[in-house]
Amino acid sequence: MSVPVSVSPQARVPRKPRRPLGLRRPWRVVFFALALTGVLAAGVWALFGSRLLAVRSVVVTGTHLIPQSQVLDAAGIQLGTPLIRVNTAEVAARVETITQVLSAQVTRSWPDRVVIAVHERTPALAVPGPGGGFDLIDSRGVVIQWVASQPFGVPVYQTATGTVLRGNPDVGAAAAVLAELPSSLRVTVLSVTVPNPDQVTLGLTGGVTVLWGGTGGAGAKSEELTILLRTHARYYDVSAPGTALTK
Repeated sequence: MSVPVSVSPQARVPRKPRRPLGLRRPWRVVFFALALTGVLAAGVWALFGSRLLAVRSVVVTGTHLIPQSQVLDAAGIQLGTPLIRVNTAEVAARVETITQVLSAQVTRSWPDRVVIAVHERTPALAVPGPGGGFDLIDSRGVVIQWVASQPFGVPVYQTATGTVLRGNPDVGAAAAVLAELPSSLRVTVLSVTVPNPDQVTLGLTGGVTVLWGGTGGAGAKSEELTILLRTHARYYDVSAPGTALTK
């Protein structure tokens, strides 16, 4: 005999399937999407359109031969320009058109400053001018400035024509040899003559002449010359290390 089973009314009603968690609150997805868009838009506006991150000052460092105003004019940075829009490479290229500037590095300093670090050319030689005074040139033969008298520590560069061109290999050889000399010997050099890059000749204090030769073997040449100078000769040839000559 079967026993009747009673079923509660609640059990007879099928349950509705639960909605996935991600679909319960679709408005949250929309809200966060709009908020993210707003943040991004605000960031773009702050970088490109707001004066909060605009150039308020331009700082120049490393200048000795040229006034800072000349660097600022060449840089051409307008105050109020959004800092992100400053093309640092283009600014550096404009500054490097100044003759006395060897190189320039431009950086953004957030939130509102641009820094221009200038590396000026260094005088290596003094070339007598046709009207008096001296043109100071760097190792590449670029005329940096004119001075009335020879500066201490800058040897006179003797040329047959009195004209020095940029990229002149003789000038490069002269500057390279001077850079190789130990400081104790470097300060005694008064003049440099270069018939060709392999025959660099130094005029030292006391009327001493040194045929240095080419730019190679600087260490050996310096050692030999230091020893030979004790002989108090007037002429030294150290162009071929190991076979030095004196007169």
